[in-house]
Amino acid sequence: MTVGTTDALRAAPGWYALSLLHGRIDSHLERALQGGHDLSSREYSLLEVLSHQHDGEGGHLRMNQVADAVVLSQSATTRLVTRLEDRGLLARYLCPTDRRGIYTNVTPAGLELLEQARPTHDAALREALAAAAADPRLEPFVAAVEHLNRAAVG
Repeated sequence: MTVGTTDALRAAPGWYALSLLHGRIDSHLERALQGGHDLSSREYSLLEVLSHQHDGEGGHLRMNQVADAVVLSQSATTRLVTRLEDRGLLARYLCPTDRRGIYTNVTPAGLELLEQARPTHDAALREALAAAAADPRLEPFVAAVEHLNRAAVG
């Protein structure tokens, strides 16, 4: 075995634990959001990201930036945007300063659904993190997430 392989194997337990934490949280969010609001966790994330846009300089994201923000490929992001647009939750329009650019805005119906879903999302996230904290493999990652959340708000 080479040194690189040995190092990778030592790093793997942390990576697998992080992947496990993400999977558990995402599954819990998915069930809660689908059951309560007919939204997937990806749809919720997309609405959340786009809801923070503004009309000022640099206030709108291009599709590649949206894809990066929701951690999807550009084609998967386009399909997701189209699905939410078909539901009346998003609207696309041409960039006023660059006719090649297309922006996406959350519609009033999308903002309303996002506001209704936010408490469900937040409660499900708290529940998933609390359950994960009981697992010794995941507790350090949960502590890190909680630390980052505290730092972000204050």
